[in-house]
Amino acid sequence: MIRERAESGVRVLILLAIGTMAGAAAFTHVHDLTVAHGQPDWIGWANAVAVELMAIYLGLEIRVRRRDGRPVALVGVLLVAFALLSLAAQVAEAEPSVWGWIVAAVPSLAFLALVKVVLSSAPTTAPAPEPDQPQPVEPAPQAPVMPPASVPVLPPAVVVPSNRPQVVGIIR
Repeated sequence: MIRERAESGVRVLILLAIGTMAGAAAFTHVHDLTVAHGQPDWIGWANAVAVELMAIYLGLEIRVRRRDGRPVALVGVLLVAFALLSLAAQVAEAEPSVWGWIVAAVPSLAFLALVKVVLSSAPTTAPAPEPDQPQPVEPAPQAPVMPPASVPVLPPAVVVPSNRPQVVGIIR
C-alpha cells in the first residue's frame, strides 16, 4: 500500500513536471508565432492560452465523458485539432531543418503522449447508482424457448363464387 502510494506520487510529479515544461514551451511557441505574424503581444498570449488550455480541457472532458458512458468522438477530434495547432506553431518556430523540427515538436508530442496515457487509464464503466436510487433488477433466467412445431396450412373454408370478376393478384 505504501509502495503503491509512493509510486503514484512519483508518477504525478513526473506528469506535472513534463506537463509544465511542455506547456511552457508550447505557450512560448504559439505566442512568438502569433507576434511574429503581426499580432500584438497580448493577443499572442491570448492565443497561447486558448490553444494550450483548450487541449488540456478537452483531454479532461474525454475522461469525464468516458466515465459517464457518453460519446467522445467529437471531443477527441477537437483535442487532436488543438494539439496539431500547437504542434504546427512549434514546428513553424523551429530552425528549418529536420532536427530543428523534431526538437521543436517534442513539447506537443510529450503532451499528446501524456494525455493518451492518462486517458487510457480512465475507467470506461458507468458510475454506480446513487444509494437512494433503486437498484436495477436483473431479469430472472427463463427456460429455453422451443421452436414452434410446423402447422399445416389448410385452404379457407369459404369458396369464392365463380361469377366474381377476375382481379390481378387475387387467387380464386
